[in-house]
Amino acid sequence: MKKEIVGTLSKTQIVPHIRTQLKKNSDAKTRASFQRFFKQTVLCHGVKSETVGKISKENYTHVSSLSKKELYSVAEDLFKSGYCEESWIAAGWVHRKGDYAESDFSFYERWINKYIDNWAECDTFCNHTVGAFIEKYPKYTCKLKVWAKSKNLWLRRAAAVSLIIPAREGKFLKDVFEISDIMLLDKGDMVQKGYGWLLKVASHKHQKEVLGYVLKNKDKMPRTALRYAIEKMPESLRKKAMAK
Repeated sequence: MKKEIVGTLSKTQIVPHIRTQLKKNSDAKTRASFQRFFKQTVLCHGVKSETVGKISKENYTHVSSLSKKELYSVAEDLFKSGYCEESWIAAGWVHRKGDYAESDFSFYERWINKYIDNWAECDTFCNHTVGAFIEKYPKYTCKLKVWAKSKNLWLRRAAAVSLIIPAREGKFLKDVFEISDIMLLDKGDMVQKGYGWLLKVASHKHQKEVLGYVLKNKDKMPRTALRYAIEKMPESLRKKAMAK
């Protein structure tokens, strides 16, 4: 990607500029291959993820001086477009801004509920931004448990994947199990994969506890979730978990 040098843009110029950059770097082959990763049709410009990252990084200077309120307004415009690449850039900028406050949670909830409609957007936003927020404000795990009961598929997946990074570090084990309990019989495969993934990363530090949870629930846990949960365990333990 050829780097385009642009002076500082006004708030109203940022989103059109980003869209121009994405369109300049899109191609039909990438757009077609992108769809292979989704069961449903998703909106994408057809820009390679590495290039999207470069566009995000090179243009952050245009939003770095904005107030959080202004940046969140720009992010919402990107989220609401429905294009994956625009969602990724919005998520990246919000995470990079940091400066988390409790009032931010209502924005996150609305964005997921209204605009996010596939696993790539959900995971990109929730793994990092919502995960970092929860680490700063652990009491909001109770809100994740509300999401886990939502009618919105992506809020349910978000309940699990928002804890992926802290769970990998051994944190929030009690909440990992409580969220998994709520979604245990969920029929959505994206939800099953979400909480199965969460259990898998939690097992990095708590293998014994996660194995115990799986063995206790294996007769009713969907096989998709079970396979995800035990994927990184030793073969002997995987066989034990899969045995009828």
